[in-house]
Amino acid sequence: MSTFEKQTEFIVKALFSDLLNEEESAYRSLEKDSGESEQSAEETPSNFDPVVIASRLRRIGDECNLDFGNSSQVVAEVLKGKIEKFGAAVVSLSRSWSNQLPELCYERAFLAASVKLTMYIAKKIPAMVRQIQLVELINGNPQVKSYIESCGGWENFDN
Repeated sequence: MSTFEKQTEFIVKALFSDLLNEEESAYRSLEKDSGESEQSAEETPSNFDPVVIASRLRRIGDECNLDFGNSSQVVAEVLKGKIEKFGAAVVSLSRSWSNQLPELCYERAFLAASVKLTMYIAKKIPAMVRQIQLVELINGNPQVKSYIESCGGWENFDN
């Protein structure tokens, strides 16, 4: 099976491709005539489809009701093109949002805020999207990794 980190990379590539309206077929699982997925050399499970998971992430990003206009200084800096501040902005947004809504766990707020901010940047500054270190941000957050693994991995996330 692919590692969590490698799966995250595939998912983020599919998300970026979708946000930038690129061809998604490069990120889809290969299908046999019978409808079963081909196993890659890394033995990716057949129910792991980065395009489907990226669309789930996009959906939770769409559900995120954060207003970037009234956000912190670090978010304002990201919106002015300082992409290196993206991680700090996501942490700030997700902590603020999960504190406002006690029923929302931090990990889900983190994923929603990171996707929502990425979507916003894709609309406003599309050339900067590929510079966002979203893979490293997700993989580097042990709370988020643990949360996704407790859901049964990426293939069962938000299912």
